[in-house]
Amino acid sequence: MRKLWQFVAAAAASLALGAAAQTEITFYYPVAVGGPITKIIDGYAADFEKANPGIKVKPVYTGTYQESIVKALTAHKSGQPPTTAILLSTDMFTLIDEDAIVPIEGVDTKVFYPAFMANSQTGGKTWGIPFQRSTIVLYWNKELFKEAGLDPNRPPANWNEMLQYAQKLTKRDASGNVTQWGVQIPSSGFPYWLFQGLTTPNGVELMNKEGTETYFDRPEVVEALQYWVDLGRKHKVHPTGVVEWGTTPKDFFERKVAMIWTTTGNLTNVKNNAKFDFGVAMLPEKKRRGSPTGGGNFYVFKKATKEQQAAAIKFAQWMTEPERAAQWGIETGYVAVRPDAWQTAKMREYVKGFPVAAVARDQLQYSVAELSTHDNQRVTKALNDGIQAALTGAKEPAQAMKDAQAEAARILRAYRR
Repeated sequence: MRKLWQFVAAAAASLALGAAAQTEITFYYPVAVGGPITKIIDGYAADFEKANPGIKVKPVYTGTYQESIVKALTAHKSGQPPTTAILLSTDMFTLIDEDAIVPIEGVDTKVFYPAFMANSQTGGKTWGIPFQRSTIVLYWNKELFKEAGLDPNRPPANWNEMLQYAQKLTKRDASGNVTQWGVQIPSSGFPYWLFQGLTTPNGVELMNKEGTETYFDRPEVVEALQYWVDLGRKHKVHPTGVVEWGTTPKDFFERKVAMIWTTTGNLTNVKNNAKFDFGVAMLPEKKRRGSPTGGGNFYVFKKATKEQQAAAIKFAQWMTEPERAAQWGIETGYVAVRPDAWQTAKMREYVKGFPVAAVARDQLQYSVAELSTHDNQRVTKALNDGIQAALTGAKEPAQAMKDAQAEAARILRAYRR
C-alpha cells in the first residue's frame, strides 16, 4: 500500500511539475467582434498547442487596430502586457519609443517578401514578423464595364484611363442625381494609406526610413491630392466629401459604384458577397506602378518572461510557416507573406481556380513602406486631417498639405536631434 501511495504521490508531483513547466502566452489580436476570423485564430491556437504541449496560447480579441495599440500600451504600462500581439506594422516606431517590445532574434527574415520587411526592421534590428499583410488593389464590376461599352477584362492602367472609365461608368437619373459612381476611394479609417496609393505611383514617398522626416508638401504629393479631389469636385465621377472605409465594399456589392480601391484583405469578402463577375488589378500608374504595403505584424513584448518571449517567437514562426501562410491567405484574402507559401500545392490550386488572388503578390515588387514615423499616430492624424480638409473643400490641396507638413515637422522635431 505504501508503495502504491508513493507511486501516486510521484505521479502527482510529476503532473504538477509538467503543469508548472507549461508556458502561457497571451496573444492580442485585432478584431472587434466574433465570427469567422476569431474561429480561425482559435483553431490555429489549438493546433499550435497540440504541436507544442509545453505552451498554452490565450487569444484576446482587442477591437480595431487603433483600439489594440492603446490596449497593448496601457497593459504594458500597468505591468501586465500581452506576450505577443498583432499590431500595425506602422506601430513599430511607437512601440520602440515606449520601450514596449524586444528585437526578434533567431528568425530567418529572408524568407519573407522584402516589401513587408520595410515596415518590420530599423536600426539593423528586426522588430516585427509579417503576418496579415496587404496592399491596396482596384476591384471592378465586369458587368457594369460591359454595359458602359468598356472591355470587361481590361482595368484602367493609368490615372487618365481611370478618369475616362469613371466618366463612362457614372450614371445619373432624370433629375441629375447620381445612381452609380464610376470610382470610389475611401477616405475614412485609413485615408493616409489610400492616399499613398496615389503618391506612390506619382513617384514620391511620404517619409524617410528613419521615421524622423515627412514630405507632405512636395509638389508630387499635392498633385496626387489634387487628382483625388478633382475626381469628385471637378469631374463628378467620385462621391464628394469623406467616403467611409467600412461601407465601400457594400457599395460595390450593391452596384452603387463600378470601381473601388480597398485592401486585398477584402478579397475573400468580395469573392463571397459580389453577385457578379469582378476583376482585381494593381493600382493605376502615373509615373510608375505602386502601392504601400499594409496590415499587421507579430510583436513580442519586453515585460514578458524570457520563456514567454521564446514561446511567442516560436508561435509567430509556426503561424507563418509556408502551409499556414498559404491557408491564412486563402481564408482571409491577405497576402501570404513569403514566396514559398505560393509554391505550396494548396496555394497553387487556389490561384489556378482564382487567378486574381495573385494580383496583390505581383504588386509587391512595386510596393513601398506604409507611412510610419516616430509618434506615428499624431503624425498620421496631421496628414489625415489635411486629406479630409481638401476632400471636403475646407482647404485647397496645396494649403492642406503645407499645414499637415508643418504639424508633422513640429511633432518630429524632438526625434531629429
